[in-house]
Amino acid sequence: MDGLIYSFLAGASTALGAVLLYFFGTPGEKVLSALLGFAGGIMLGISVFELLPEALELGSMTTAVVGFLLGCGMMFGLDHVLPHSHLSTADEIVVENPENIGMENKPMLRMGYLILFGIALHNLPEGLAIGAGLEASPELGLAIAVAIGLHNVPEGLAMAGPLKAGGLPIGKIFLFTLLAGLMTPLGTGIGLLLFSVSPVMVGGSLAFAAGAMVYIVNDELIPQANGMHSHLANGGLILGLMMAFVLL
Repeated sequence: MDGLIYSFLAGASTALGAVLLYFFGTPGEKVLSALLGFAGGIMLGISVFELLPEALELGSMTTAVVGFLLGCGMMFGLDHVLPHSHLSTADEIVVENPENIGMENKPMLRMGYLILFGIALHNLPEGLAIGAGLEASPELGLAIAVAIGLHNVPEGLAMAGPLKAGGLPIGKIFLFTLLAGLMTPLGTGIGLLLFSVSPVMVGGSLAFAAGAMVYIVNDELIPQANGMHSHLANGGLILGLMMAFVLL
């Protein structure tokens, strides 16, 4: 039950992005770059210092390598199929793969709904990562949930921006971003059911979670953070890595 609560809070942080947008507007580039760098550092640290060594201990080198590559491959596939968005600067939202569903010349509100759908599906494997961590230890599951929660705040901003520009009321924006975030605990629940089969399965799932998180960090968090303010991004990344190293 604690694991599902951790996962719910991590997913709900997507809605926090919509709340911040409503009350304060989009945060400055310095704040966002440090936040993205810090989240990336924690996710890298968890993957390298904890998930992969634990995967090797519970399984084998083969299951660890195969699981890691499958995690990377799944995120690569999702990135090339689903429409999703990220903040290239504090004020600019970049949408990837709009052509897959004919969105190029559609109204802003339709764009927002499609981005929401894509992010909701992206949240499933993040929930699986939390579930895999919980199978190893409650502390690891909590650490992964915190890292994913930090990552989801700017993701919520990127989702809420087009919905707000399309004229959707803030109440509905909050509800929709929250619903997208709830895909995270759903993924955690699925993971807890699947990964309790055997220690080898848990080992492979930990490596899978590591691959998915490393892909997210390198494909999204680090480029976005560096594009806003490279020095603060590097500082946040280093601080996140060291925090993961000390706490795990």
